[in-house]
Amino acid sequence: MVSIRQFPATHPLPDWRNFGVMLRVLLGANFLALAAALLLTAEPAQWLRRFIDLAAFVEPMLLIGLGLLSLARDWLWRLPLRAGQLAVLLLAGALAFALAASWRTLLPEEAGNPWRAALLAMVGTALLLLYFELRAQALDPAQARARLAALNARIRPHFLFNSLNAVLSLTRSRPEVAETALESLADLFRAAMHDPAERVSLHEEIELARQYLELEQLRLGQRLTVDWQVAADVDRDLRMPPLMLQPLLENAIGHGIEPAPTGGTVRIAISQDADALRITISNPVSGRAAHSEGKHMALANIRERLALYYDLEARLDIEQTPASYEVRMVLPWHKMKR
Repeated sequence: MVSIRQFPATHPLPDWRNFGVMLRVLLGANFLALAAALLLTAEPAQWLRRFIDLAAFVEPMLLIGLGLLSLARDWLWRLPLRAGQLAVLLLAGALAFALAASWRTLLPEEAGNPWRAALLAMVGTALLLLYFELRAQALDPAQARARLAALNARIRPHFLFNSLNAVLSLTRSRPEVAETALESLADLFRAAMHDPAERVSLHEEIELARQYLELEQLRLGQRLTVDWQVAADVDRDLRMPPLMLQPLLENAIGHGIEPAPTGGTVRIAISQDADALRITISNPVSGRAAHSEGKHMALANIRERLALYYDLEARLDIEQTPASYEVRMVLPWHKMKR
């Protein structure tokens, strides 16, 4: 199973294959180049030209360096932290020296000293590595695990309370159905107690969602219709964070189906492509329920959990029309295979 210690934000030597890490490196390095352009330019009006000159040198080094670091990530993670950081510093210095030396050969009148370029690159890299180490300390595994547990705890009371109400309503009128529902509820309890730092298979997450929907259908009857659209080529063994579908379905039912006098249909579409697993949940809109504060709190909860698991590589988007409310969740496929 995948533990939280393997998540991008909790490793002091970053995951160079993570989109969020790449974005932070690019923004950080360009910010340092911008600061250097301001410091090295006597005339303020010339700072943009100086920044463009520096960017023409920095960008190729960044792209080549990130590519090499992505390939060497697993090897770097096996090294002691300081040894891994030293390897990254030496790589940055070597790339800067090589690029400066090649520029000196092609444009001798404009190129700088390769040793100076290597030193500046290593200083800038050291600052970025310090940032990532401090960030990892702020999001250490114990704190991240506790944060995930707290976020999961916000979800549990809601769906367990609703499920218990559904079972209680059947104990006298349909005791045999209530018994079956209690068995499903026991499964829901086990899922709710799942370690939030470990992922579950997509198959397990779908089955949990089906059990939850069956309990809600017992309570709502014909007012609730469910339309599953799971693509045939979806790999159901992909690993994902627990309790992602259920709270979205709870939102769809609580804010879209229950307020409507005639109920409605909740649609769940799951597909997979080369880059991502895509999950879409839609429900009809019923007046003021579309702007419910509870709905936005639940969505913020899931966004925060996705950030802890995947950094910036996962997305949760919303599209609302006068007639429907649709939530689209995109999970990185390459991160779900492990």
